[in-house]
Amino acid sequence: MIASEFLPPQFNVATWFVDRNIDEGRGAAPAFHCDGRTLTYADVQDLANRTGNALLELGVGMEDRVLVLCLDTPAFLGAFWGAIKIGAVPIPTNTLLRAQDYRYFLDDSRAKAAVVSAPLLAEAGPALEGSRWLQHVLIADGAPGRYLSFEDRVAKASPRLDAAPTFRDEPAFWLYSSGSTGFPKGAVHLHHDMVVCAETYAKQVIGYRASDRVYSAAKLFFAYGLGNAGYFPMAVGAQSVLFPGRPTPESVFEILSTQRPTLFYGVPTLYASMLALKDADKRYDLSSLRLCMSAGEALPEELYTRWRDRFGLELIDCIGTTEILHCFLSNVPGRSRPGSSGKAVPGYEAIIVDDEGRPVPQGEIGNLRVKGDSTMAYYWNKHEKTKETLYGAWIQTGDKYWQDAEGYFFYAGRADDMLKVGGIWVSPIEVEATLIKHAAVLEAAVVGREDDDKLVKPHAFVVLKEPSSASPALADEMKGFVKDKIAPYKYPRWIDFVPELPKTATGKIQRFKLRA
Repeated sequence: MIASEFLPPQFNVATWFVDRNIDEGRGAAPAFHCDGRTLTYADVQDLANRTGNALLELGVGMEDRVLVLCLDTPAFLGAFWGAIKIGAVPIPTNTLLRAQDYRYFLDDSRAKAAVVSAPLLAEAGPALEGSRWLQHVLIADGAPGRYLSFEDRVAKASPRLDAAPTFRDEPAFWLYSSGSTGFPKGAVHLHHDMVVCAETYAKQVIGYRASDRVYSAAKLFFAYGLGNAGYFPMAVGAQSVLFPGRPTPESVFEILSTQRPTLFYGVPTLYASMLALKDADKRYDLSSLRLCMSAGEALPEELYTRWRDRFGLELIDCIGTTEILHCFLSNVPGRSRPGSSGKAVPGYEAIIVDDEGRPVPQGEIGNLRVKGDSTMAYYWNKHEKTKETLYGAWIQTGDKYWQDAEGYFFYAGRADDMLKVGGIWVSPIEVEATLIKHAAVLEAAVVGREDDDKLVKPHAFVVLKEPSSASPALADEMKGFVKDKIAPYKYPRWIDFVPELPKTATGKIQRFKLRA
């Protein structure tokens, strides 16, 4: 599917997902439910228009970046769609990171404004105070302190706003994607990208319809969650349930029982923890669900089978990336192949190639390349990395795959050392660098290891300055040390103390030997 075939050159995507619902008579229809409050589609438009005008009054204009560090609340919707509608570029940002990460995002993007949920100020505050380019900070859902109140500025702004005359092929928003080395990369997405994902995966694979009610445990700042519960429901006039809290097994089951969604999106780690909850099938009512989806990391066949057998619900596994915005390989309801990522989503092409870019024979492992019109335009300020990733209309995902005789794709690992932990990328280099800051550590290496549910978690091998100090208590201390220094989900679940690390003649750590 090529956007130029059905979208005009001058196009603002906020008109497609926000204004079109009003134009087609869905203004009074419920759109989002959050903390006991329901926003109709008219409310969403009013919020987007007022937020856009509030940003304009602060001097935010076309192409200016707006960091959106928000929990899953109406403020996220207002900031995201309001910025896009005035031609600015919102950057949904991971709410689980540390101050140094937010400082990097602000400096790299040169964001002119930021909209931040008040509960995140404790971690984000130091980054906001020292940012070189940031001019305005709006705090939502709580006391603004020394900053501006999002709610006050939005309430005073005009509810009328004409969309900026943007173009189909110009930047609409960014999403940061982590890498195995170096800093995160800002994937630049265009105004047509979300439309392509909605018209392909949402409508043709999952079959979104106006009667659907969606809950995604993956948050809106993820490319996955942004589609699942953000713009996919808006594409068809459906409803979405937002939950700003942490998606624990108990909280997710409670939402599924009380909010009665028809579509549920999770990640394999969450499904495993939900299956571990005793008597969940007796304590909670999942009868409203018609489909459950999984992405973020490969779904083991055993988890698929256990979920289906226990709850009578099919799990639709798929794979997407920040760079391609949403799923490009997926199983299809009623035709799932357990253990596989499915086949190419309509509108996308996928091939497996060797290191020279030549297609490999069927059944052989190679590098996954994908072609589709939702692929990012480039990485911001990362020219060389862009060239390494994009091959004309194709993008190399960094995943190793093989394909069976029936065309199903099967995940075989990463081409680099990156780990997917709970659906979120983790760089072993970052974890190693943090461990080395501990006073007792001489060297460290981190690899992926499967837990009992066959899900990958970080496993650290540590060389101590004083080998005799090795103990379970020291290992626990180091786990806590890492949790305190970087995003907690990155900490190593296992720490082995070793006398030395395997290395090449040039001193490079041989992680493949540790994995073995």
